Amino acid sequence: MPVKKNILKFILGVTLIALLAATAYASFFVWKINSVEKKIDVNHNNTASVLDTFKNLATQNSINLKGMADGRINILLLGIAGSEKGGKNLTDTIMIVSINTKTDQVAMFSIPRDLYIELPEENFAGKINSVYEHGLSLHPEDKIQAIAPMEKAIKTITSLDMDYWAVVNFDGFQKVIDTLGGINVMNERDILDPTYPGPGYSYETFQLAKGLQHLDGSTALKYARMRHNDPQGDFGRAKRQQQVLQAVKNKAFSTGTLLDAVALNSLLDTLANNIQTDISNGELSDFLQLVKKLDTANITNVVLDAWNSESLLKVSHVSFDNLPAFVLIPRVGNWSETQELAKNIFDLNEIKNKRDKIASENATVAIINQSGNAAVPLRIKNLLQKNFGYKNVITLSAPDKNTLENSMLYDLTNGAMPFTLSELTGKLPAPASYSLDSHYAKIITNSSANIVLVIGKDLINKYNMAEDSVADYTAAKDTNAYNN
Repeated sequence: MPVKKNILKFILGVTLIALLAATAYASFFVWKINSVEKKIDVNHNNTASVLDTFKNLATQNSINLKGMADGRINILLLGIAGSEKGGKNLTDTIMIVSINTKTDQVAMFSIPRDLYIELPEENFAGKINSVYEHGLSLHPEDKIQAIAPMEKAIKTITSLDMDYWAVVNFDGFQKVIDTLGGINVMNERDILDPTYPGPGYSYETFQLAKGLQHLDGSTALKYARMRHNDPQGDFGRAKRQQQVLQAVKNKAFSTGTLLDAVALNSLLDTLANNIQTDISNGELSDFLQLVKKLDTANITNVVLDAWNSESLLKVSHVSFDNLPAFVLIPRVGNWSETQELAKNIFDLNEIKNKRDKIASENATVAIINQSGNAAVPLRIKNLLQKNFGYKNVITLSAPDKNTLENSMLYDLTNGAMPFTLSELTGKLPAPASYSLDSHYAKIITNSSANIVLVIGKDLINKYNMAEDSVADYTAAKDTNAYNN
């Protein structure tokens, strides 16, 4: 009997010690998160207490974040070198992470650093990777105002409002991965880059074999940043960045990390010292709850690129300070396609189904040029055939040399080809009419046109930028004849 009592006391003692240890650990965890919240929040909203943080963590199903009511949270992630590195505040990584709060789906939408963007209200025209730096130059002491031009650029490109944003520097990225004990990634190809940026504007060689690799922070940073000698260029790099983010998330929320007090403390310190965000004090615990329940097994990864005929971008060039530079621009001359993609990122079949219906309509499109510019109709014809997959596109000559200010689409089918008409009105763009002017009716008499596009001067600026080859774009980067 005494033996049983002793065993019972021992079990009770061990249980009590475990409960005390768990309580102490939980208290430390809550205090630490609260201190991190206060440090990274650029709003400097210090109203939330440790007790508030504990309540948020302890109360399940009480997530209260911006975007929840709409069923979608959009977070803008920017990766920068930092003030101590070359490149400083140029955004090497630009990514939108979207969360479907109803299905727990995650989507990553990567925007290439060479995308050309014009923001007249911000007095800016250039590559998107310098928009954040431009904002900082205007508002060096106000991070909220400094990020505003980038948010406007993202809104222009995707039509999405950002609920939150976070800026991470390379040192922080590297330290987070080292704190986690490294990450595992499946490298798709042998990598050999002899021109990886080294210290002091030097170069060093980065090499990594194909296959499953365990990466420390330094190697993971190189893996995510490397852009030379990748057959997919910046687009391949964006895919690698998404891959690394997934690996970091999986490792950070693994049982081994969450139960390791030393590692967790170090991880939270690293986050506090290397991230700036508008996630307000008190919301971080809600984010932790949200991220833990996300379905990361089926993340949708989208990279804007100019890689093939289905890509939404194309290569062109501009001059910066009288120096030529390759840039990426929307293939249709406006942002309608990127906006459609961003809107439907959780159901990409919606876009595919539209394309299938357009193909089944098999419209014959006749192009009549009244813009006064000989290059524009050829570029639009190439777009419709090469990129949109239209099989029947013809160009017809107008007998007069008069020019029109505004383009027009004429539907000769009385609405029998609605998907084709919708695409052309939205993407070219041009308004639609069902009544063809008699002047144009004579021009198309001997054609089998279903839809007539009359090009006016309004489309010149949208399609006036020349298209360069992806090969030239890649070669220029690899020979350093490339403006960052």
